[in-house]
Amino acid sequence: MTWQDTYQLWKNNQNLDPKIAAELRDLETDQDALEAAFAQPMSFGTAGMRGLIGPGIGRMNLYTVGAAAEGLASFMDTLDEATKQRGVAISFDSRYQSREFAHHAAEVLGAHNIPSFVFDDIRPTPELSFAVRHLNTYAGIMITASHNPKQYNGFKIYGPDGGQMPPVESDKITAYVRAVKDMFAVVTVPETKLRDQNLVTIIGEDVDEAYLSQVKSVAIDTDLIDEVGSDMTLIYTPLHGTGRVIGYRALKEAGYDHFTMVAKQAVADPEFPTVEHPNPEFPEAFDMAVKLGKDQGADILIATDPDADRLGAAVRMPNGDYQLMTGNQIASVLLNYILKAKQAANDLPKDGLVVKSIVSTELATKIAAHYGVTMKNVLTGFKYIAEQIKLAEEHHDHTFLFGFEESFGYLIKPFVRDKDAIQSTILLAEVAAYYKKQGLTLYDGIQALYQEYGYFAEKTTAKAFDGLDGATQMANIMKSLRENRPTAFAGTPVETVDDYQTQTATHADGTTDSISLPVSNVLKYWLADGTWIAVRPSGTEPKIKFYIGTNGETQNAADAHLTDYEQALTAWVNQLNG
Repeated sequence: MTWQDTYQLWKNNQNLDPKIAAELRDLETDQDALEAAFAQPMSFGTAGMRGLIGPGIGRMNLYTVGAAAEGLASFMDTLDEATKQRGVAISFDSRYQSREFAHHAAEVLGAHNIPSFVFDDIRPTPELSFAVRHLNTYAGIMITASHNPKQYNGFKIYGPDGGQMPPVESDKITAYVRAVKDMFAVVTVPETKLRDQNLVTIIGEDVDEAYLSQVKSVAIDTDLIDEVGSDMTLIYTPLHGTGRVIGYRALKEAGYDHFTMVAKQAVADPEFPTVEHPNPEFPEAFDMAVKLGKDQGADILIATDPDADRLGAAVRMPNGDYQLMTGNQIASVLLNYILKAKQAANDLPKDGLVVKSIVSTELATKIAAHYGVTMKNVLTGFKYIAEQIKLAEEHHDHTFLFGFEESFGYLIKPFVRDKDAIQSTILLAEVAAYYKKQGLTLYDGIQALYQEYGYFAEKTTAKAFDGLDGATQMANIMKSLRENRPTAFAGTPVETVDDYQTQTATHADGTTDSISLPVSNVLKYWLADGTWIAVRPSGTEPKIKFYIGTNGETQNAADAHLTDYEQALTAWVNQLNG
């Protein structure tokens, strides 16, 4: 069947949702848009699906969401009845149609006699992860596109431990989703009827209170918060997202009296009208917070993305300007504070465990080693960090202390099994109070770590491959990278190449070692000076991401190395790409 045939099926469907039918009529003269919407179905994998909102099999709409929910329901039909009846927790963010998608998913599940526990309003992704554990549901659904622009939405599935659904189960769900041949035929039951049958339960404040109670436990030194936290000036912006529901309460309950929310960005608006990208990785996301911070002389600015799983921060410099911290820097000061405080309290476990992604800073590795704590590296994706937490609990061989990814995602305590910007907000405010008591800032804190462990510099860049042939282009580039292995970057020899697709580490002398991590389309190059360079296609966007981590005896030296390696990497990729 051609994409034109699929389009005609949608166009001629007399029962098509009126809103989707109207959107389809708006596209009828745009052949490129129609082809993009109907040529290929949405990709569904271990991270669920994410894409542009609109009509078509390749877009987020009631029918593609219904097919995804049908896939989950069909898989749960294969479970024993008691497990199936544990049901599914469902949350959603502030994006267009998030609420509708969430309730539509519940109506699909209800048709399979599967209970749903649906939040009464927007809630963060980490609270959904908590709700799965708190309510002992079998699965969770989060409707979100995280930090993507306003045109996007997504559907993420969580497993019984509150982490993203494990690979074996996820693969089975994916197979069931792809087996849905007619998404118009997916059966739903009206929610009013499901409420009468106790197959839909609305949740909210009851879960909020339980989650916030756990968030309070993240604080390490409550005396410090009482002494300094109440005087510290903090600006918080939820970037029009779910953080406004919980972030405000969490800060208040933790004892931070002098904080201000950026009022215009505390409105849950799916247009994200004050930012082009609601992403705390981007400096422009802090423009309004910086203005307010300068007016108040704020010590720290904190931003969370729309589903409140990622956190970014900026700190005041001596000249009154604000410096945006990288995700690696935030993770390093959080980790150092946790381990130092636990050591001082004689509470640092001998079997302590820190988990990070393979593309995150090696500064954290040095900090962990200093305190005698095990550092475990995993593939990109917080599900792999959650997996390590679960293994540690099952084997009783490690005590989880901290997990992070360089992309502004951190987890302090495992009552959540995904990155948690609410937890991180509370602890980062405490770390800021710790330095404020000494007349210092978080910027001073990261500089002190550099002085102790060496100066580190990291950078992540991405190249987009939009259009129908984007996936092919990315595959060709990764193929070229494997077939044309570099021997040096910027004159520095490559000592080892880690290929996670073949699970093989190849050294300069030709010898090889096996890699124990799961198969993944990632290449990582280790250079003679300790620098590393990694390349991987994004799992959620049509992009290839490039990572560089380097170091030097001074900050200027580390930054200069970073510039040299970035130029060398760009030239090499451009050469391979013709």
